Formats: sequence, structure tokens, C-alpha cells
Amino acid sequence: MIPTHAILVIFVLSCLILSSSVNLNDANDQISDACRVFEHKLQICSKTDENEFSIVIILSMSDRRVFMATIAFLGLGQMGSPMANNLLQKGHSLQVFDVNAQAVDALVTQGATAAQTPAEAAAGAEFIITMLPNGDIVRQVLLGEKGVCEAVSSDALLIDMSTIHPLQTDALIRELQEKGISMMDAPVGRTSVNAIDGTLLILAGGTDEQIARARPILMCMGNELVEAGGPGMGIRVKLINNYMSIALNALSSEAAVLCESLGLNLDVAIKVMSGTAAGKGHFTTTWPCKVLKGDLSPAFMVDLALKDLRIAVDVARETGAPLNMGIAAESYYAAASQDGKGRQDWSALLNQVRQQAGL
Repeated sequence: MIPTHAILVIFVLSCLILSSSVNLNDANDQISDACRVFEHKLQICSKTDENEFSIVIILSMSDRRVFMATIAFLGLGQMGSPMANNLLQKGHSLQVFDVNAQAVDALVTQGATAAQTPAEAAAGAEFIITMLPNGDIVRQVLLGEKGVCEAVSSDALLIDMSTIHPLQTDALIRELQEKGISMMDAPVGRTSVNAIDGTLLILAGGTDEQIARARPILMCMGNELVEAGGPGMGIRVKLINNYMSIALNALSSEAAVLCESLGLNLDVAIKVMSGTAAGKGHFTTTWPCKVLKGDLSPAFMVDLALKDLRIAVDVARETGAPLNMGIAAESYYAAASQDGKGRQDWSALLNQVRQQAGL
């Protein structure tokens, strides 16, 4: 076996330059672009004459994992199965575990190895990925009987991609660290369609070293990676994103039903709202130029927003349309007005909610 400190020549590419107008540097640039998937610099090792030269990509053994890592994947549900399949399609060796035998068998037919326990899946793996329904199951799979921790290598990296409570993530990271096991979190954004296509948004929470090591593996499953901060920060940004998306879905549903109860064509409402903060969201419209800059001069006053909101709530009551989200929002605007923010920009609602949170 080649020692880990040895240099491994992975790939040798000989290129014949047919035109004397193409120089060595130009060719190197072109090949670098073509081989960017490797994420390693190319090195010209020899030049035989004016028109012919050899290119060698040289990597240390520690980089070998980029191309053929051994990965344990635990959790083969609607998201996990296509994510695991994408790792297989990229050439990685996969050891899979799930209580659903059919999900396991489907990946075995694609080249994965079935494991009977989480410990068996983790044995010999460089990366252990969990994609499980909740925090209790993640804990059981990692720390329970025949769990990952019974067999995991001390130099393996554990990546939890599940959506669980952030405090559960923190506790697991801490407990595994005490056992000498490195763990980061990397929950995902987008849908099962993106999981199939390999275009997930990866929200990575880990040290710089952990994220750098995990990135080539994670990017087999997604096309965008956000570095959220240290360990545990990935699940935090996922939680906030999900909360906002889910709440906005309820708010949008209320608005659509109110629209229909008033006899308004929904297509008209969608056209109008798609060009305003209603459709675009305050994170990218009102907040950056107002409250986040400390400018509360009113483009639209809190009191006017409260007045309009109350009209909508009244109309909903009269028509029988549910407006629970609107009623909840009314309480925030009313409190802001009572606290003297009525003539400030409506983005000052952020400060009101901060105040109520004691921030």
C-alpha cells in the first residue's frame, strides 16, 4: 500500500497542440477549465517539444477521498434515497442502513452495500451521513446499541443532514466530541425534486476544516453550499428558513382565500403581489434600505400599516374568510403603535419584535 504521505499520480493527460499559435500557458488554462471538477490545480510536468507536452495532476493521499470516499449513509427516505444515489453515481463507495428494506435494496441494485446495523454501516467509513426524521432517531442511530459510535473510526467525519431541534444538534456534537468523534451539521434546502437532480442547497455548520473536508462530498448532492458558521449553525439557519417559508405559506393561503371571498381574480392578485414586498419578501425589499440601515423615516408608516391590516381583518370577519395570521400580525403592529413607533417606517416592526424578545 502506498503510504499516506506519498504523492499519488492520479491522472495523466497528453495533449497535442496542432497550432503553433497555442502556447503552453494557454493550453494549461484551457485544460484547467475543463478539469475544474477536480478542484485541484494542474501542474505541467514535462514538455517534450514545441507542440507536445504532458499534464499531470498530482494529489496527496489525503485528497484521495475526493474521488472515491467510503461513505456510510443512514436514512433512506424521500430525501435520503436520492441523495445517497447521487453519491453512488459520482463514484463513491456507499454503505447504507435504513429500517425500510425496500429502500436499502433499491440502492444495493445501484452498487451500494447493505448494512444490518448503523455500526456495520459506519465501520471503515471516512464519512458518516445521517438523514433521519427526528432528533431522537439521530441520537439512537449514533449513540444507541449497535450505533455508529460503536464502530466509527476516530478520523471519520460525521455529517448530520437531518432537520432536528438545534439544541439536540448541540448536545450530539458535544457528546461526540467528548468521544473524540468529529461532527458537523449540513441540513438541506429545497425539495425532493432537487434531491433527485443533485441541486440541493446545503447549509453547512462546521469548522473551516470540517467544511473544507466535507465540501466535495456535499457538492455531490447539491449545487450550492452556504457556510452558516460553526457546528450547529446549519440547522439554525434551516430552522429560520423553514419557519418563514411555512408561515408565509399560511399567510399566502389566507390572502388567496380573502381575495376569492371578495370576488377578485386570483391571477390579478398574484400579478400585483409579485412586484411588491408582499411577493418578494421584506428581507430583500424594505429591510435592507430602512430598518437594517437604522433609517426609520417612514416610506410607509406603522400606523398606516395597522389601519390597512385592520380593514383586511374586518373584511375577513364579514366574509367568513379565516385570517388567523392577520390577527396575529395585528397584535404586533398595535403594540408598536402603542410603544410610540406609529409614525416610524413599517419595517420598525422588526425592532418591536426584538423588544418583545428582550433583545
